[in-house]
Amino acid sequence: MTQVIVNGLVLSANYALIALGITLIFSIMRILNFAHGQMYMIGGFVVYYLYGVLGINYFISLMAAALILGVIGAAFERFLFRRVLLKSTREENSMLLAVGSALLLESVALLVFGEKQRGVPPLTEGVIFVFDAYLPKARLLVFVISLVFIALLLTFVRYTKPGRALRAIAQNKEVTYLMGVNVDRMSSLGFALGAALAGIAGALLVTFLAVNSGVGTALSIKAFIMIMIGGAGVVSGAILGAIVLGFAEAIGYAVFSGPEVYLFIFIGVIIFLIIRPQGIMGKPWG
Repeated sequence: MTQVIVNGLVLSANYALIALGITLIFSIMRILNFAHGQMYMIGGFVVYYLYGVLGINYFISLMAAALILGVIGAAFERFLFRRVLLKSTREENSMLLAVGSALLLESVALLVFGEKQRGVPPLTEGVIFVFDAYLPKARLLVFVISLVFIALLLTFVRYTKPGRALRAIAQNKEVTYLMGVNVDRMSSLGFALGAALAGIAGALLVTFLAVNSGVGTALSIKAFIMIMIGGAGVVSGAILGAIVLGFAEAIGYAVFSGPEVYLFIFIGVIIFLIIRPQGIMGKPWG
């Protein structure tokens, strides 16, 4: 049981970065970023080449992954999503664009990186024993780094002027326009932050999970599960959804051998959404 708790905590912290990124984008633009998993994948490849191949310091590689994905996210918002939203308010148009951008990134990654699984050396060696459970020091370090980035994001959103502007846009974009906020600039910032969080998650998880050009779809599905459980567009819900999924995985893999874990998770999510379709922290629809 102790091992399950340790594994669940580590997974929850890493998944929270993914869930917070997609929640940030959805709350500002009301767009489900289907390319979120692909952005995670690119973050993993950036660290693989900078840290694993070129031997650049890991933390420099981590910041590079965040910066590169932030630029990609801002470019997607500026040149793709903003143009579609200006010309049409139909949600299916932006949804199709999000799916198309996911396929674009995955296809480019397949051409550039190939199909091979890639991994990097662990950040540190050794194991820490927590009662009757063991925790590799590398995973503990990733867990701590994840918590630091989560705390930094929450502090930024809550206490800084741009963060308050992002929250205002999420609540009411029209009123925020009237208050003199540059909504277009803030939307780009929000999309960039969301993409950067996905890149950071990929950069962290590649240290103990292999990355390949097809991993993005699976990560996007996990991200959607987390926000559906917690409540779409709710930051606290994203964190709660990450905790639920992290512990569900930890318990599932402790009980079952492999593929059936997500079969039961999907069944559980379907039953949960029938009972509470808005998620744990979400507001009722209608």
